[in-house]
Amino acid sequence: MKDISKSVRKVDSLIKMSGEAKYVSDIKIDGMLYAKTVRSSKSKAIIKKITLPVIPEGYHIIDHTDIPGKNFVKIIFEDMPVFAEKTVSYYGEPIMLVIGEDKNIITDIISNIEIEYEEVTPLFENTNSAINYHFTKGDSNKAFKNAKKIIKDDYDTGYQEQLYIEPQGMIGYIEGEKVTLIGSIQCPYYVKNAVISILEAEEDQVRVKQAVVGGAFGGKEEFPSLMACQLAVALRKIKKPIKLIYEREEDMEVTTKRHPAWIHMEAAINDKNEIDGLTAKVAIDGGAYIGLSGVVLSRALIASTGAYTIDNIEVGGDVFLTNTVPNGAFRGFGAPQMLFAVEMFIQHIALELELDPLELRLKYLAKQGDATSTRGKFRDPIIMNDMINKGMEMSDYKNKVKKYTEQGIYKGIGMSWFLHGCGFTGSGEANHIKALVKLQKDIDDKVTILIAAVDMGQGVQTTMKKIVAQILDIPLDQVIYNKPDTDLVPDSGPTVASRTIMVVGGLVARATKQLKEKWVDGEAIIVSERYKQPEYIKWDEDNFIGDAYPAYSWGVNIVEVEVSPITYQVSLVGIWSVYDVGKAIDERIIMGQADGGILQGVGYGYLEVMKNVNGKIQHKNVTDYIIPTTGDTAPMETFLMDNPYPLGPYGAKGAGELTLVGGAPAVALAIENAINKKVKSIPVTPEYIMELMKNG
Repeated sequence: MKDISKSVRKVDSLIKMSGEAKYVSDIKIDGMLYAKTVRSSKSKAIIKKITLPVIPEGYHIIDHTDIPGKNFVKIIFEDMPVFAEKTVSYYGEPIMLVIGEDKNIITDIISNIEIEYEEVTPLFENTNSAINYHFTKGDSNKAFKNAKKIIKDDYDTGYQEQLYIEPQGMIGYIEGEKVTLIGSIQCPYYVKNAVISILEAEEDQVRVKQAVVGGAFGGKEEFPSLMACQLAVALRKIKKPIKLIYEREEDMEVTTKRHPAWIHMEAAINDKNEIDGLTAKVAIDGGAYIGLSGVVLSRALIASTGAYTIDNIEVGGDVFLTNTVPNGAFRGFGAPQMLFAVEMFIQHIALELELDPLELRLKYLAKQGDATSTRGKFRDPIIMNDMINKGMEMSDYKNKVKKYTEQGIYKGIGMSWFLHGCGFTGSGEANHIKALVKLQKDIDDKVTILIAAVDMGQGVQTTMKKIVAQILDIPLDQVIYNKPDTDLVPDSGPTVASRTIMVVGGLVARATKQLKEKWVDGEAIIVSERYKQPEYIKWDEDNFIGDAYPAYSWGVNIVEVEVSPITYQVSLVGIWSVYDVGKAIDERIIMGQADGGILQGVGYGYLEVMKNVNGKIQHKNVTDYIIPTTGDTAPMETFLMDNPYPLGPYGAKGAGELTLVGGAPAVALAIENAINKKVKSIPVTPEYIMELMKNG
């Protein structure tokens, strides 16, 4: 074990000295073995018998029998096994690991493992509800009872793959009694707590370190906990360093994705042609296990009125379990599905009532003081009118939409409005996360930021250091922010939910002010801050009543397209965006988030096709799964409007997810404008457009 520690320290030292970005795959430890997963070839079956070939010396099989604790991944529910035991519930479910020093021999062993199944009829329809949520605001029953007209429509959204540049990967080793894991992860403490549970270990017996992360988008929130548990069990048994890296096809086939969703909406229209009531019923496909699907559903339902205020609503939805790959976290977390439906539905209501869609939307635009969908309150200023005007001015929206509508020339322009709640839903921050941050000043007056927040390409290391340096009035290079290591940093919560700058950064700012008051040159000082929910924030988690989020970021996206009248291929012409993220700590970083986010959202809306046929993902490599490239990208113009949030550092609010959630409805509305047919499903592919033109 001593040699391993020496090897690891050598790797760490080389990384620091060279300044190179060392991803998990780049890290090598003396005596390291490799692991590969044996997976189910059935979508639903009973495992009758497993016959292993002769296992060469130095090679190992790890399965559920090696687990000392309960066989589940600690997420929210105890339903996802680390290794399948008697049954499998989706194609690709992990059954065991094969571990050794030669990857070719590992592959040969796997090819000779025989698994006898008794197949069971798999479920691919939305009939098995695992979670149901429901809430109301106002009196929707009365609104629908007295309605002059009821307008109904159905909308659906497909899978979306995170397609981070770096596939899932983790490496682990043993130091004494301690299991240490280095991973491409978003949430070090999620991983640590899952491993503690599976090993029935003490807290100080598990250490998790973040390697450089080559993109995540939510895909490395909960999924790495599964890999970590598998690896930790293997480490305890074999006691040698082990690396587990997915190849691209494996990654795309078996890791979590954005949930497909089916949304039924109804509007009660009174005798003044006003929207008096709104109902929404949402179904999301959770895949084989619940995972984070309940939280995804709740955020989708909370977004049921989008950027609008509707007085009377009734909202409900289900997480359905199917024998398909489990779905999970993805930038926007349920809001992109719901916001697509809301924006299209408002447009379709206007068309059916023969009203100007812009005027109808402006009539219901949320204002400061309005009640949210969950009967909370929009307390902070809402500057959406200014943002909408700015977006229309930038894009010449009014003239173009009139021209394209009248002339029918296969050109179109679409505009989406949206909000996104910052931080965890409801009482998540106060009751579950309870984020803690620390700052450590050494005798050389260098200040180290001790938080669990992960930089996965979004620039958080830069912004956090700028906050500290600005408050203390010291050079930026005097502030240190290393990649999180759970032996060194407290649990400041996961790097998710647009919370990092607003919540964790807010705590860092307050801790820095505390340090400034205690500052003595040449003296070592440690300060800490723990999150406290503002007293005015009230949330009834069981009934979805109150303030779901402490603050909201707002946005406007406008997309212009051309549609080929021959092939129905869509080309992007221009993209314009206006955002209220409070105050940008680093404008260049926000602009990078904006460019990447809107392209990811627009790609979700018109280009990214992923199908699941009989439980198998069909688009499992970057040849089959098409995302926007530089060749598809149109000129983009983004404008940030200051609207500081009092409790955020320097007024900052969430930005990461906001820049994605409006892209799909904006491009769908643009295509609808171009072809003069109602769009109710994304992605809006040429095949779908052809169907609309023939049958729509």
